[in-house]
Amino acid sequence: MDTGAVDDLRTFLVGADLTVAGLDRAGLGPAGLEPTVRLWVDRADDGRVVGSTGYETSADGVHVLVRSVAVAPHLRGLGHGTRLARFAVDHAAATGAGRAWLFSRRSGPFWQSLGFAAADRDDLAAALADTHQVRSFRRTGQLAHEVAWSLDLTAV
Repeated sequence: MDTGAVDDLRTFLVGADLTVAGLDRAGLGPAGLEPTVRLWVDRADDGRVVGSTGYETSADGVHVLVRSVAVAPHLRGLGHGTRLARFAVDHAAATGAGRAWLFSRRSGPFWQSLGFAAADRDDLAAALADTHQVRSFRRTGQLAHEVAWSLDLTAV
């Protein structure tokens, strides 16, 4: 993801009150390895970001942390969020991940509608300890306030 695209996405996610930790690593992995942060954006005809989705992968590739799923306010309630979330989950499953996790304090019913169940945040943090978001949440103390969700991708 180029710098301009990352800047556009960062602005969009800040406006949606979502975490931006690790965005500068999107599409970048250690030499010869796949990126650990994968992000996609939907843009309006004028180029503005109107939706986003993505995930971070654990070092072993077994777990993913779904993140950055957001839709512009004028498009909410039209199925865009569901489409974006399913895209990330389906992509993660297709690349071999076995479990998807996420943090959400506000959107539990949305994630439950997609098959996610409440999970232990410490289990999430252990499975995805090397991700930017978990490291950031631990460093800032935010982890203690988060609500975790999980989905078995082998059933997707």
